[in-house]
Amino acid sequence: MYQRLEKDPAVLDEASLLSKLWFSWIDPLLSLGNSKPLNVDDIPTLGSEDEALLAYKNFNEAWNSLMEEKGTKNTKFFALRAITRVYWKNMMLGGMCALLRTVSVVATPLLLYAFVSYSNLEKKNLSKGVSLVGLLIFFKVVESLSYRQFYFYSKRIGMRMRSALMVAIYLKQLKLSNIGRRRHSTGEIANYIAIDAYRLGEFVVLLHLGWTSVVQLLLAIAVISSVVGFGVLPGLVPFIVCGLLNVPFAKMLQRFQTKFMAAQDKRLRSFSEILYNMKIIKLQAWEENFKNMVQSFRQTEFKWLSEYHYKKTYSTVLYWMSPTVVSSVIFFGCVVFESAPLDAGTVFTVMAALRTMAEPVRLIPDTLSSLIQVKVSFKRIDTFMLEDELKQEDTQMRGKGDSGLISIKDGSFSWDGEAKSLTLCDIILKAKPGQKIAVCGRLGAGKSSLLHAVLGEIPRICGSVSVVGSVAYVPQACWIQSGTIRENILFGKAMDKAKYEEAIRVCALDNDFHSFDYGDLTEIGQRGLNLSGGQKQRVQLARAVYNDADIYLLDDPFSAVDAQTAASLFKDCVMTALAKKTVILVTHQVEFLTTVDNILVVEGGQVIQSGSFEALLIEGTTFEQLVFAHRSSMGSFDDTSASNQHEHDVERVKSDKPRSKEESEVEIVIKPKFQLTEEEEKEVGVIGWKSMLDYIFVSNGSVYACCAAISQFGFVATQAAASFWLAFSVQNPQKSGLLVVKVYTLISLLSVFFVYFRSLFAVCLGLKASESFFSGFINSIFNAPMLFFDSTPIGRILTRASSDLSVLDFDIPLAFQLVMAGIAELIATVVIMASVTWQVLFVGFFAIASSKYIQGYYQRSAGELMRINGTTKAPVMNYASETAHGVATIRAFGVADIFITNYLKLVDTNAKVSLCSSAALEWLVLRTEALQNLTLFTCAVFLLLIPNNYIAPGLVGLCLSYAFALTSTQVFLSRWYSSFANYIVSVERIKQYMQIPPRAPAVIADKRPPSTWPRKGRIDLMDLKIRYRPNAPIVLKGITCTFKEGKRVGVVGRTGSGKTTLISALFRLVEPQSGKILIDELDICSIGLRDLRLKLSIIPQEPTLFRGSVRTNVDPLGLHSDDEIWEALEKCQLKSTVSKLPDLLDSSVSDEGENWSMGQRQLFCLGRVLLRWNKILVLDEATASIDSATDAILQKIIREEFAHCTVITVAHRVPTVIDSDMVLVMSNGELVEYDEPSKLMEMNSAFSNLVAEYWSNCKQE
Repeated sequence: MYQRLEKDPAVLDEASLLSKLWFSWIDPLLSLGNSKPLNVDDIPTLGSEDEALLAYKNFNEAWNSLMEEKGTKNTKFFALRAITRVYWKNMMLGGMCALLRTVSVVATPLLLYAFVSYSNLEKKNLSKGVSLVGLLIFFKVVESLSYRQFYFYSKRIGMRMRSALMVAIYLKQLKLSNIGRRRHSTGEIANYIAIDAYRLGEFVVLLHLGWTSVVQLLLAIAVISSVVGFGVLPGLVPFIVCGLLNVPFAKMLQRFQTKFMAAQDKRLRSFSEILYNMKIIKLQAWEENFKNMVQSFRQTEFKWLSEYHYKKTYSTVLYWMSPTVVSSVIFFGCVVFESAPLDAGTVFTVMAALRTMAEPVRLIPDTLSSLIQVKVSFKRIDTFMLEDELKQEDTQMRGKGDSGLISIKDGSFSWDGEAKSLTLCDIILKAKPGQKIAVCGRLGAGKSSLLHAVLGEIPRICGSVSVVGSVAYVPQACWIQSGTIRENILFGKAMDKAKYEEAIRVCALDNDFHSFDYGDLTEIGQRGLNLSGGQKQRVQLARAVYNDADIYLLDDPFSAVDAQTAASLFKDCVMTALAKKTVILVTHQVEFLTTVDNILVVEGGQVIQSGSFEALLIEGTTFEQLVFAHRSSMGSFDDTSASNQHEHDVERVKSDKPRSKEESEVEIVIKPKFQLTEEEEKEVGVIGWKSMLDYIFVSNGSVYACCAAISQFGFVATQAAASFWLAFSVQNPQKSGLLVVKVYTLISLLSVFFVYFRSLFAVCLGLKASESFFSGFINSIFNAPMLFFDSTPIGRILTRASSDLSVLDFDIPLAFQLVMAGIAELIATVVIMASVTWQVLFVGFFAIASSKYIQGYYQRSAGELMRINGTTKAPVMNYASETAHGVATIRAFGVADIFITNYLKLVDTNAKVSLCSSAALEWLVLRTEALQNLTLFTCAVFLLLIPNNYIAPGLVGLCLSYAFALTSTQVFLSRWYSSFANYIVSVERIKQYMQIPPRAPAVIADKRPPSTWPRKGRIDLMDLKIRYRPNAPIVLKGITCTFKEGKRVGVVGRTGSGKTTLISALFRLVEPQSGKILIDELDICSIGLRDLRLKLSIIPQEPTLFRGSVRTNVDPLGLHSDDEIWEALEKCQLKSTVSKLPDLLDSSVSDEGENWSMGQRQLFCLGRVLLRWNKILVLDEATASIDSATDAILQKIIREEFAHCTVITVAHRVPTVIDSDMVLVMSNGELVEYDEPSKLMEMNSAFSNLVAEYWSNCKQE
């Protein structure tokens, strides 16, 4: 299916057994990281076993076999069962390492008992002492090596699982049906990859930690019972009670987690849609409203997050108090049952055993809550993976016959997949090889749906579809990938220079390329944002031509280009370059219909007429009405105006102008010799205290942090006090056993309060940080200038809003608590050990200093690895998101395999960073363990060598009980400190986007315009000069003119002449370099952006709809009544369509309005403008996707409704501007002509030549 690329051998695969055990294979990378900041190329490649391709193949086989065995009836935890089926052997091996470590840990209390017994001996046997130390060394080495291998191996297997699921989700979206795509938006799919799949990568570690913690607890109980006998029985009661109490908490936490994830999906879906349509939101001054909407979704999310964390605090306290309560009850049992003497050996063996219980007790609540999150994620992935797929049988691709043959017989199709709501009905279509078929019809008639029926994108209800040969598809809504123009045109095919140059020539792109600094290697931003609308359509067309398919499906490809370019494309591309190809062309340009072989007229989802141009011209028919409307619009022209026809000459496109996603004629934003989309910024150097302090201070949480730290030290102090009380009391015959136990219990119970407050304050800090960082981030994004969105891939913003924010919500609060716990316990352990055997301080300080050095050495590379992990994760999301938008094109071209191969590379790049990051952490922990074990061995040797009765047995027991825990405490601290430092990278990344230089203020309080402004609508441009960035060339070069009040002004010029830049300047999407724009004598730069934009109306070239209903799209701010909305819909020709829908104004609008035609979307935009009536209206190619008849009606409505308004019309269709009061002709950023159209037509003007070009293309009818 997908071939593995040949590459360098993986370092890990080549490493020796000793190198793998000691993790020395990662040494070269850490050494390099200490000499320079690492980059992604420095990181070793993955071995074939770790690659996403193999992981996915194995998962897919398991999934398919499960589907065959179980069918679709029992689909519970399908993904989990498939994963388990693939990796159960690997998981067993990881489990054996974890079990070996657990046994080693639990054996240490027995060693302590032996040490205390040995110290009590009158006559000591040195060989026995040495053997005890030897056993201690053996157990500690086994514990260390087995645990490190368990962690790394489990994370490695988890990484394979994660890769498999990421690829499975990506492939699923390539197969998803229209119904499935409605249920799962692009934002949600990105969430499945960025959050759910990543979370499942931790599944193996969490699973083993869960069951080994339980085993460790049981073994510890067994050890205690071997020492105290029946005295252990009362201790089991509180232990079981605590366990049972946790069950309702676990269920509650799962419910909160599910609710949280659903709310998070909703927020990300909305935020993703907003980011993709940020230009229209800024133009309409909707930022505040959409920001409030995102914040309201976050409030719901935050409510469940708060519930989750607060309830988790109680379950944490339950677990932390259980060892204290259990030890007290066991000691009571010893006293009451007299099952064992309450001496140093008994007490501190029990204490050491309970200390081995402390780790699992600490881990169980967090492991349980993480497993609950994993369960929720598995469920969500199951739902997506079992979603409805596109049925291959809907279209018989590569059917029998000659290549280029298309046949639809009695075909009925429905987007909903139901016979009762047919989109197309009784379609009969026959296209022979080489035929040129045009499809025309009114707005929303079903023209684009007909092409989708040929592609198999729309569910077939009845009839048959046969397509023979390869297909190339040019969608109406342009789909351009991030990358270079060349990559977009080649579309995964090998370069054939002659064919490539021919494709560029026939698509009129050669002159554009000459004007770009990088030619066809110029990088295109997200969705082609730095190309004009016409350039995007021509790049799409070139992609199709270069593909050299048998069948071409072209959906209105000439709507965004000027008349001469359209004529050139039709002649050179469609009729010449594709002369031997089968072409189905959907178009509103009637002038091209005379030369095609067959014309299909679509109305109401049916082909009502079919035949040649002449045959269809029968009075009263739809086709005749379309032609008549076109000719009527041309009625004012005289063909004598063609005398000075211009030769086709595409204006040079300057290379220093940013473009927005909806702009039609804007130049490329590149500084000389710099590409538009820059490498993602990342911090360099060690992750220092600054970022950690940012987490506390940005959220104003210093009080919570201090209180949490005080509570933690209070907990450790009370625990130590209780231990000292036991050490000094057990040997004192004057104190009864009952008194000793009572005082111990009271001191220990006091520590429970400290644990509760530590958890509570840490949760309060975490929630405050989540709230503050999200608020700062979202405010910064909505206040960012348009230039930021032009040069920043949306995946980068979404990664911060999803996975980075998730780390802030869940991981950092937990890590913060555990780091504090580790620091406090380490200090307490060293102090207690030193108080008994001060000699250990020499080795202890050496070990701690060495550990600190190793930590610093590691952190320099680890910080960079974590940052690279962030920058390699964003492209994975970006690519998946981009694919979701272009899935119909990818399927039509049959290039899914190429996209999957590219995606596999991105997943593997991110995976290799994760793998090395995990290995580096284990490298650190292993060496830290070795150093701390040295301290432990020194302490043990000193205690063996000291004379009898030099140290009380109680203190020997106390010292050893803490010493045995030293290694695990240091490792625990190192691990969680490293994790905390790595998590803080997410704080860095979010903070980067909290510091975006803001655009001008929305409102300037002391300079607000009067509420009645503008009364007239007069616009004065005074020597207006625009540049997009400092030091970039000027792109509007001193425009001076006046748009008089109430006049209609047409703005014309070739592609790239600066028309839309002028509109951008009027809305202040870009601020003037010099000069002024006055509206009713008020300088627009002196007032706030919101005050300006609310007083201007615009219908953009690329119409934008948001997921929701008809009502929310016509009236996004909810300011108007239903009657007013219906009136607006009637005026914009949508009332009849909407009134036929069952839910009327509440009828659904899917993501980006995909369930409405492009023309209908433009009518929605007109409806918005009619509802929010303003004195100034801008139409930016507003009727490009509408047929001539509807265009004529709309122009009439605009003339009537905005009769007393200033209307600025940017258009390629000359009839759209010919009846304007004034026409402004632009070229290369300069004003060429500005006069009444009738006067310009009387002279040899640039405008008369544009009209002549248009007329010459139409007169052939």
